[in-house]
This record gives sequence, C-alpha cells and structure tokens, in this order.
Amino acid sequence: MAALHIGFIGLGLIGGSIARALRENRSELYMTAYDVNAATLETAVEDGIIDRAAPQIDGAFSDCDYLFLCAPVQKNDANLEAVKKVISPSCTLTDVGSVKTNIHEHIARAGLEAQFIGGHPMAGSERFGYANSKAKLLENAYYILTPTGQAGSRRLEAYRELVQTMGAIPLVMDYRQHDYVTAGISHLPHVIAASLVNLVRDSDSQDGVMKLVAAGGFKDITRIASSSAAMWQQICLTNTENISKLLGSYIDSLSQIKKELDNRQGEALYQLFDSARVYRDSFINASSGPIKRVYSFNIDIDDRPGMLAQVATTLAFNNINIKNIGIVHNREYEEGVLRIEFYDEASQDAAKRLLSTPQFIIHEKRL
Repeated sequence: MAALHIGFIGLGLIGGSIARALRENRSELYMTAYDVNAATLETAVEDGIIDRAAPQIDGAFSDCDYLFLCAPVQKNDANLEAVKKVISPSCTLTDVGSVKTNIHEHIARAGLEAQFIGGHPMAGSERFGYANSKAKLLENAYYILTPTGQAGSRRLEAYRELVQTMGAIPLVMDYRQHDYVTAGISHLPHVIAASLVNLVRDSDSQDGVMKLVAAGGFKDITRIASSSAAMWQQICLTNTENISKLLGSYIDSLSQIKKELDNRQGEALYQLFDSARVYRDSFINASSGPIKRVYSFNIDIDDRPGMLAQVATTLAFNNINIKNIGIVHNREYEEGVLRIEFYDEASQDAAKRLLSTPQFIIHEKRL
C-alpha cells in the first residue's frame, strides 16, 4: 500500500482524533500539520502522531493527498487563500465542520470545487483541544461526506475508503440536505435545551427548589445545554435559515399542544406522547450521531458507612475510570440510589460485571 501524505490545518479535538485514528489503522502514512498553537504541534510530533510540524500554510502541504481544514470556521477565508497557493490538483480538500453550506460557498469563491468534498464526523466531546483527542472518538460514528458536483466519483470513493480506515461509517449526501438534517437532530435540540434550562432558571423560586429537585428526565434532555456557548453561537449564525425554519415549526407544535392542554383534549394529548414513544423506540441505540449516548447505570447501595467508597474503590482497583458519580435524590422517573457515568461502553460493561453481586442491584437506563 502506497504511503499517503495527510495534511491538517488545525489540530484540535477532531483533527487530532482523525490523525490518531489514521495512525492507528494505517501503516504507510506521512502526516503534516499546522496549528496556531506551536505547543500542540510539538506534542503531536512527540506523540508520534504527526511527522512534520509546519510553521505556516506553505509548501509543506504541496504534495498532500488529503488536506483537512480543521481550524475554526471563521478562519476558512484566510486559510483557503493560503491553501490555494500551495495545494496540488490531485489533493482532496475537505473540512470537519458541522455546517456545510458556508464552507461550500467559500470553496466555490476560491475556485476549488473540483477537489473539495465536505466532511462532518458526527462525534465530539465536552472536552476540547488536541490533548483530549483519541482514535476511538470516531469509532462507529457516522461521517457525512458532501461532495461538490465537480469532485468526481473516483475521488469520492477513495475518500469513503479513507473514512472507513478511521473506523467511522461514511454517509454521502448533498450539503443542503446535510444542513437541514443536522438542524433538526442536533442544532435545534441544543437551542431547545438551552431555552428550557433558562426557563426553569427564570421560573424558579428564590431558594432554588426547581434546581434542587430536578429529576433525571430534565437532566437527560438538557444535558447538551452544557456545550460550548461560542461553538453553538457560530453554528446558529451559519445554519440560521434551517434552524429558524424548524424552530418555527416547533413553536407552532407547542402552540397546538397548549391549545389541547387548555381545552383538556385527552385523546390528542395521549396521541402526542404515544406517537413520540413509538418513534423514539425505533431509534438505533448506538453512540453514532451528534447527541452522544450516555454510558451509565444506577445502582442500589445500603445507606451505611463505606458503601459508596467500596463501589468507587472496586472500580478504581480494576482501572475503570468514572466520568461522574452522584446520589439520585429525585427518583420519580428512575430507580437506584447511585448513578455512575462512564466514558465508554467497555468501561460501563466491565463495571456492571464487577458490581453484579447480591450486595448491589443495578438498574440500567434506556436512552
């Protein structure tokens, strides 16, 4: 297999994870990266992830087979001007942004449509930067490809194979369809989660009773409100039309629900919850997608000294890393006294095996 030269403009969480996945799964590889943070590049070279740190976007990228644009979207114009001066016609240019219309417009203005295929790895983390990148971030995650009309089928197929090498699942669609789909299943939910959290904040009493007794259901549907405010501001400003259109439809549906509530229309309200239940239960229970699966379970423990420490020590002794742990005070909609959250499914499964003893009762959450 011939050695591929892969370039990265920006080497943060996603760029670093792509580089790690390629390094882990393909032997013949040479990688060059540029990042405004020189310390990041130095660390990546020391890690053996990249082979060369470029001080700027220059001739070091001229023989790349693939060039990933991984810098913040507001840098695209300036970066593309530099890339255009050095990129080879045979190089496939791509990006990793969660909104595609904006970058496709930039590419058209730059005259690079013949070699551009947009990319969106539907994976992420609440942590940022190269230091938190990992190859497994992309494992079994959908990776959407949005080719231009000029890119050609051979270039697209080669990129599909590269994505599969990363361990991800490639899906091909038009960039306009991509932005509408992600507005509905990713961008709008973040807007709703943020607005719901703020509604509770503004409706709460001075002593914060709502916050105190917030149940698991509320926390589950608002978890994504903890995401980066700056990132979601940019997404809303670049996918505005689609988010606004779907938000309008959502507002209309809420207005209809309010009427049904005010008129006590029992059958309509039943259909609201039943149809949502049926459709939600048809979802694939997988970690792919922009709203990541939570790896957790609840467990009953005796209310006596040392029990919490025993659980934590058992997991630590077996090298199982706990992401979060806490007492479930409001158990109206969930069972178990203690909720434990893990970083991945393997850790969750291992913990479940270790704690499946007569001493404990485990309650799995269905997400």
